[in-house]
Amino acid sequence: MYQYDEIDQALVDARVEEFKNQVERRLQGTLPEEEFRPLRLQNGLYLQRHAYMLRVAIPYGVLSAMQLEQLAMIASKYDRGYGHFTTRQNIQFNWLTLEDSPAILADLAQVQMHAIQTSGNVVRNITSDPFAGVAQDELVDPRPYCELLRQWSTLHPEFAFLPRKFKIAINGAKNDRAVILAHDVGLVLKKDAQENVIVDVYAGGGMGRTPLIASLVKSDLPWQQLPSYLNALLRVYNLYGRRDNLYKARIKILIKAIGAEQFAKEVEQQWLASNDKSAEFIAQEWERVSKSFVRPAYQKLTNLSLFEIIATAPSQDQKAFSKWLERNTQKHQVTGYMSVVISLKNHQGTAPGDISSQQMLAVAQLAKQYSFSEIRVTHEQNLVLAHVEQEHLYALFTAFKEHRLAQANIGLLTDMIVCPGGDFCSLANAKSLPIAAAIAQQYEDLDYLFDLGDLSINISGCINSCGHHHVANIGILGVDKDGSEWYQITLGGEQGNETAIGKVIGPSFSAQQVPGVIEQIISVFEQHRINQESFFQTYQRLGVEPFKESVYQKDQKETEYV
Repeated sequence: MYQYDEIDQALVDARVEEFKNQVERRLQGTLPEEEFRPLRLQNGLYLQRHAYMLRVAIPYGVLSAMQLEQLAMIASKYDRGYGHFTTRQNIQFNWLTLEDSPAILADLAQVQMHAIQTSGNVVRNITSDPFAGVAQDELVDPRPYCELLRQWSTLHPEFAFLPRKFKIAINGAKNDRAVILAHDVGLVLKKDAQENVIVDVYAGGGMGRTPLIASLVKSDLPWQQLPSYLNALLRVYNLYGRRDNLYKARIKILIKAIGAEQFAKEVEQQWLASNDKSAEFIAQEWERVSKSFVRPAYQKLTNLSLFEIIATAPSQDQKAFSKWLERNTQKHQVTGYMSVVISLKNHQGTAPGDISSQQMLAVAQLAKQYSFSEIRVTHEQNLVLAHVEQEHLYALFTAFKEHRLAQANIGLLTDMIVCPGGDFCSLANAKSLPIAAAIAQQYEDLDYLFDLGDLSINISGCINSCGHHHVANIGILGVDKDGSEWYQITLGGEQGNETAIGKVIGPSFSAQQVPGVIEQIISVFEQHRINQESFFQTYQRLGVEPFKESVYQKDQKETEYV
């Protein structure tokens, strides 16, 4: 993984000192909150419902074991012993004090981490495929390109005050695991006939009040020209993006208003007019950065069959181990290795995406032992150990069980993406976590979940859509109705190569009704499913009407939840 050079470290250290001074002035009363607010947000510090929350950047979702250990220390020393991984491959600490925030940033800087550009109207933390560099369907390893763009975008003076926040996702595989079409800009890396890396640029995607799928605005761009082209794209957005209305300031609204074709023409004209060769990536920069992404020292191993891997477990554990292998492992580029997904969705009093400091330390130690000291963070709020020898999978599974991290539910109904909602966020209209817990309680039978197969439920506590409910097969959105919490249901969303925005099925439901509504939706799916179709496939074939008719029956009963 990438290691800071002197410039990186000096920049982060200077930001820590600057913020320390700003916090001191705020505490002394010489810096009023209205002036301090934009300064703290530039350092990822939010004032939430109960306390300050710090959002820490994890660029393109890659962590070292040492960094995870430091995050565990921060959780124990400054927070309540846990952290929360987000859909942006970041981690949040929810119970901080303003007084401690400079010390936390200093502790992060010691392990080459920061909270820069995790908030504000800037280019945010760039996200990517959690299986980058190891996925069998990969065409181009996106990590060096992510790092080059991270350095290009960090504190870019021209784009420090955009009309709104700006999110970039990058994919280099046949299958999209970064949800690029739901981002302000999505980049697809591929190769031409001469094996040169080229890029397709999509723009104008996003969720929130106006969910939209991104449009292709540039094809086959040589990768070296990415910064100059993105400079032009952001300049057009900076020039024409609305600043009079917070809810209409995202680039997706601009592109929707003028059309993707016209937007692409505007960017092309700006790009050609600037003709700034100095903004392009050069060979020396590629050589400097790419050295950080060499392959680990893999062993020369023979490939084990699934039967042989299962046989490494005692007979009494083989059923559970087999299910875990089926849902929580991925094939690897290197013979004899697999990637392992750690589910952070145990639903036993723990919010989806939460991990305790003890679990962080355990994962860090297991990463050292089994995966070259490297951890990945997924869009779905889970973790990945990307380089595990097949013969060590059972030992790893056993270790995960000891730390309540062996849930075999990746991609299943209980692997929900859920924002913190009204329990923490001051923007939320409704709580998300109790709804997730109530649904999960109905579906504790793992065999039944396996029979249902791939099925996504995402929950957002407000229209900002931090839970990405729009791209879930079943989306749940918290809304306010005369001071009460209600929940709107969408169906038919999907992420990946078939990214789609779900459609609202009708009037919202009370919190007590939601678990029963989900049960009805699943029942319709089971009744009409053909040949092990996924929920998304069944919905595409049937449309919304059968589901709608079922959940809006007049005798719909309320289901209590806790």
